[in-house]
Amino acid sequence: MPEQRFDQFQSLQQQQTIAPQMQQSLQLLQTPTLELRQLIHQELVQNPTLEEESTDISLEEASGAEEDDFDREFAELSQLDEEWREYMAQSRISSPKRDDADERHQFVMDSIVGPITLQDHLLDQLNFADTSPRIRQIATMLVGNIGENGFLQVSLEDLCFDLGIPMPDLEEAKTLVQSFDPVGIGAVDLRDCLLIQLERLGKHHSLEYRIVDHHLDDLARKRYPQIAKKLSVTPEQITRAAEFIATLDPRPGSRFGDDTNTYVTPDVTVERIGGEWTVTMNNEQIPRLRISNAYKDLMATGDGREARAYIREKIRAGKFLIKSIHQRQQTIQSIASEIVARQEGFLDHGPSRLKPMNMAQIAEKVGVHETTVSRAVSGKYMATPHGVFEMKYFFTTGYETEDGETLSNTSVKQTLAEMIGAEDPKKPLSDQRLVEELERKGIKIARRTVAKYREELNILPSHMRRSY
Repeated sequence: MPEQRFDQFQSLQQQQTIAPQMQQSLQLLQTPTLELRQLIHQELVQNPTLEEESTDISLEEASGAEEDDFDREFAELSQLDEEWREYMAQSRISSPKRDDADERHQFVMDSIVGPITLQDHLLDQLNFADTSPRIRQIATMLVGNIGENGFLQVSLEDLCFDLGIPMPDLEEAKTLVQSFDPVGIGAVDLRDCLLIQLERLGKHHSLEYRIVDHHLDDLARKRYPQIAKKLSVTPEQITRAAEFIATLDPRPGSRFGDDTNTYVTPDVTVERIGGEWTVTMNNEQIPRLRISNAYKDLMATGDGREARAYIREKIRAGKFLIKSIHQRQQTIQSIASEIVARQEGFLDHGPSRLKPMNMAQIAEKVGVHETTVSRAVSGKYMATPHGVFEMKYFFTTGYETEDGETLSNTSVKQTLAEMIGAEDPKKPLSDQRLVEELERKGIKIARRTVAKYREELNILPSHMRRSY
């Protein structure tokens, strides 16, 4: 029994030794390109034997498989360094000096000004407002209680009760804040926000003002005939008024919010070359590494065996990193190539021809585990003639038409959107009618699925799409 426990402990110890490298390899596979750059730069800082170069020559290609003999590794790496120094010396002669370009780039980066917040914008206007110090102080507090959408997040009644501020002073401060740009700022709700904007546009006595003031719920549900009857006007007049109200800003503070645009760098580019679709990896965004000359200095100043052991460990860690990056790129390219082979219809005609596909099919073809495919496509993007798509986009379930053709649910959604886009706005298609129209196209789908897809496409129900 004691011997068995020792074997189990030894096995566990070996697993703990291997795990960090495996975790690093899996992390590199799953990491998007821009984050991978950051990880590589961190490794460059932590590992003195690594160096970034401007050509794509990896250590594995030059030195072959890992060898236990450190002296042989040292000799091979020394020879590689000599060759690299000669190459880089020739490259520097032919390439212009980059100091000026680097300085200009740094100047531009240092000159970038941070975005102005909504509170900063309002306080700047408050500083120039002609008001008393007390009202200015109350208005400053109100500005601090305005949310990202531009609405006041606290009621004046609560402030009056909690802080003992007279209601007339609170009303005066609120009116002052609501006079600021953007129009509609400081409103207590959507109705108040729209009314402020209509007042500023001189429409205090307009039909639009009466609709927002008394029939906002009916307007949101597009109950135009009911509103028209209550206001003794025609549905056409309500329609025109609703179109004008739709031009108002329901979230006046949103343009000062954080920039939510996501900028992505395609990992793969697909283009037609010589009549065939070709996959090209975006290797330019990934720093190219090699074992640097720094280990020689460490060897010269080290104290024998400990220095050699330290250098050996760092060199092997660097070599493993280079190999893992190389494997990452190969895996992504293999998966992308198989995606392209299966989705030629999409590349030729667009999303309407996207075919159903799952990760197990790609994994079997590429010769990897399904979880490897999942990690490889996570956060990766493919540039195609129809735009840049996340690689996960191409994995989707689907339907089989009466003709035996397979369509992905993405294709069905696009067909659904096209049908709704072409409908008569006075007689929009109900979900049941959409089911029937799809069935005429050979696509059998349940009504609840149509409703689900319509909601995912942010399309309103038929009674809310009707125009009068």
